[in-house]
Amino acid sequence: MSMSAGPCSAGTVAPNFTCGLDATLKVIAGKWKPLILYFLLQDPNRYGALKRAIRDVSDKVLIQQLKELEADGIVLRTDYKEVPPRVDYALTPLGQSLAQALEPLCNWGTENMAVMQKLFAERDSWRRR
Repeated sequence: MSMSAGPCSAGTVAPNFTCGLDATLKVIAGKWKPLILYFLLQDPNRYGALKRAIRDVSDKVLIQQLKELEADGIVLRTDYKEVPPRVDYALTPLGQSLAQALEPLCNWGTENMAVMQKLFAERDSWRRR
């Protein structure tokens, strides 16, 4: 299959992007954005729930990536103006379609997790030599 054929054809996209995949990657660029989308696809979440679900992310980075996703029209932030503060994050329709597009990658990872763990362990052992 040719990489220039199909929905990612360079001739059908805006001049700022080399192809449709380039546009998608610019939106989800960031280590934690795909996981944010995954957890928000399940249900809207409060910040604390996202922080617990996405292990190892710092507060600074999670807040930054949520703000970027909001600015890109992917995430909707709802501040209820309550004390104590209550803020929910949910996917916009655009964000839902993007998160659904990532589901096959999630399925691939689940199906190949054992193989990937073995390969990563081997790769880590090479680095220690």
